[in-house]
Amino acid sequence: MARSTIGLTDTAVRQLKPKDKDYVKSDGKGLQLRVRVNGSKLWNFNYIHPTTKKRVNMGLGSYPDMSLKKARELTEAARSQVAEGVDPKLAREEERAAQRYSENATLRKVAEEWFEVKKSEVTADYADDIWRSLELHVFNRLGETPVSQISAQTVIDVLRPVEKTGRLETVKRVIQRLNEIMNYAVIKKLITGNPIAAIKSAFKKPKKQHLPTITAKELPDFLRKLHETNVTYITRQVIKWQLLTMTRPSEAAGAKWSEIQWLDDGQANWVIPAERMKKRRQHTVPL
Repeated sequence: MARSTIGLTDTAVRQLKPKDKDYVKSDGKGLQLRVRVNGSKLWNFNYIHPTTKKRVNMGLGSYPDMSLKKARELTEAARSQVAEGVDPKLAREEERAAQRYSENATLRKVAEEWFEVKKSEVTADYADDIWRSLELHVFNRLGETPVSQISAQTVIDVLRPVEKTGRLETVKRVIQRLNEIMNYAVIKKLITGNPIAAIKSAFKKPKKQHLPTITAKELPDFLRKLHETNVTYITRQVIKWQLLTMTRPSEAAGAKWSEIQWLDDGQANWVIPAERMKKRRQHTVPL
């Protein structure tokens, strides 16, 4: 017949005295109290690891800071994890590691993680523009603030001076980028929700202003003035190259001979690699 374990009581635990060596008193269900030579009393959960099937000890805390009632509650929770095939000791270590990560997850650190993903989706020039805007307008005030402490009001206070200078497009872009960072923090379970999701409504909207254009009839006059303008030869040729290929300034200025592919009939294509295109897709321009 299996021997039953008599549970501990608050009085019994309080009256336990140290001996000439450590000893253990069991409360049952794996809960143990180790009494040390120095008089300290330590709660311990002893269980069989769900995978290795080896005996494992998991410290729960010291008495009297950890009461008998609380130790029993923690034991029951740990026993449930074991029953589900989870190692409670490892689960606790992972939870503590996640907590430490969360506490040290400043806006800058989270932004750096987000940026590693973001920069693979955009051109190098655009990636530089993203990071430069955060460095200039955000990190100097909020970079070392944990994302868990970022609020709508703190971001509004930081961006309000930028709005007052009239740089409304800058405010709009920074808000978009900050929202992506905070959404990333939600995905990483650093915060439960994005507190700045709606802050764009707190700022003036930039007015759409279309860039000036010229008609086909005005093009000859434009080219004549371009030839007479005091700009470098290379700049003039890049502008003409843009007119012929209808590409963006960065794409035109970054053109390389290695991107020109000659065809059998003497014609050629300019093949711009995906990493230099805004949409990250290879683009072919017939020449």
